[in-house]
Amino acid sequence: MTQVNVKLFLDSADLAVIREYGPRPDIAGATTNPNLARKAGVSDYLGFCREAAAVMGSKSISFEVFADDAAGMVRQAKTLAGLAPNVYVKIPVTNTEGQPTTDVVHELSHAGVKLNVTAVFTHTQAWAVMEALKGGAPSILSMFAGRIADAGVDPVPHVAACVTMAKELDPAIEVLWASPREILNVVHAAQAGCAIITLTPDLLKKMSNFGKSLKLYSLETVRMLTGDAVASGFKL
Repeated sequence: MTQVNVKLFLDSADLAVIREYGPRPDIAGATTNPNLARKAGVSDYLGFCREAAAVMGSKSISFEVFADDAAGMVRQAKTLAGLAPNVYVKIPVTNTEGQPTTDVVHELSHAGVKLNVTAVFTHTQAWAVMEALKGGAPSILSMFAGRIADAGVDPVPHVAACVTMAKELDPAIEVLWASPREILNVVHAAQAGCAIITLTPDLLKKMSNFGKSLKLYSLETVRMLTGDAVASGFKL
């Protein structure tokens, strides 16, 4: 498999998947959120977070708050951060009313809470968040590159500009390529200068094809299509 200069983070709330992928040497960390946890059937969010953090060991794992007010975010963030030293707390860039969370981010980061500020789309948002994180605890800025692309915007130069901002403000802020749509996004993330990209289990499985000979891939595809056609029992 071809290597790229970007860290791979598992994106999942399935404990079985976290146990499978977490120890792998090619997995540098993990992220999850309450929405994924709900879909995975988690009923005890705090218990899930505690167990997932333990599975990841010394590798970082990001858990998201779900409070929509500043005081609630701070309280939940401190609870999650207290679970283990490897925990990063995900704070959304705004609340549901569109109000920036930069005051919360600044308070928590400068109180020693490691943060992953999530759902960042614009350069204005990125700059404001980085200003709040500057000089604080280790942090991650999650650019939702896949959704930016869904809006018809080329995410590579868009995200690269945010990486440049981080280098100017605080090189300790790691920029993460979030919501990837395909394995090619791993290359895109590296081109943009991102430190991290998140990958779902389905995308991680496709990493085995990364760097494969296209001639060999073509032959394998023809054999698969032919095998499927023969197995169908079709007649002409």
